[in-house]
Order: sequence, then structure tokens, then C-alpha cells
Amino acid sequence: MSTTARADIRIDASRERLWQALTDPDTISRFLFGSRVETDWRPGSPIVYHGEWEGKPYEDKGVILEIEPEDRLVTSYYSPLSGKPDVPDSYQTVSYLLTDDGAATRVTITQDGCADEADAERMAANWGAVLESLKSVVEER
Repeated sequence: MSTTARADIRIDASRERLWQALTDPDTISRFLFGSRVETDWRPGSPIVYHGEWEGKPYEDKGVILEIEPEDRLVTSYYSPLSGKPDVPDSYQTVSYLLTDDGAATRVTITQDGCADEADAERMAANWGAVLESLKSVVEER
């Protein structure tokens, strides 16, 4: 049985501004551990993340499953750093959901396919750090 990681945050910015941040490669690199993202942002298209983690280069990948501007982005996701083989069962689903929260926007990230509760807690903590970084980038004045 797989478990889902979840993290969310309230950000003082419009959904439009957050969507731009979530889909602009230069902005993504500022909040996603320096990752460079390559994709054309169309359903069915590949999405590739290049970067360095703990001194080692990586290339994570997936496919855009759903994209609804200013609402949600859903991708499949695979990282060779997981130690798992590159087979369909090793891919997880990562969802970004934007919802109104008063004058601000709530951003929720979920990642399914975690091995157990401890793995889900680790991933939720990682996504929490990503969201804090996103908040600081987007709320810069």
C-alpha cells in the first residue's frame, strides 16, 4: 500500500503570479534546489529536472498528466536517486493545486507512491521546504 505526502502553504500572491512562478524555468530554479526544468507545458509532454544534489548531478523525469493554468499541475515523477528501476511502477504522481485563500493563494503539493509513513513524512518535509522557498521568491518586493 502506498502513502501520500502532502504539504501546503498560504502565499500572499495571486494565482496568476504563482502559476507564472511554477511554470517559469528561471523562477523554478530559484525555489526548487537549483533544478533546471525542461518541458513545453502540454499534457503528455515530458518534463525533465536537471540539477545537483549533495554534490552529484541528477536528471529526474516524468510526464505532464494534467495542466490547468492557475489551477493545477499534475505530473508523473521518477528519480534515479530513488534506487528504483525506471519502470512504470517506480513513477509517482506529483500534484500542485492552487486555491483562493482570502486575498492570498493556498498552494498544496501532494506526492503519491511513498513507500511508508516515514517516507511520506520525509517527502512532506522536503515539499514544505520547497513551498517556504517558493513563498520567499514570490513574496519578494
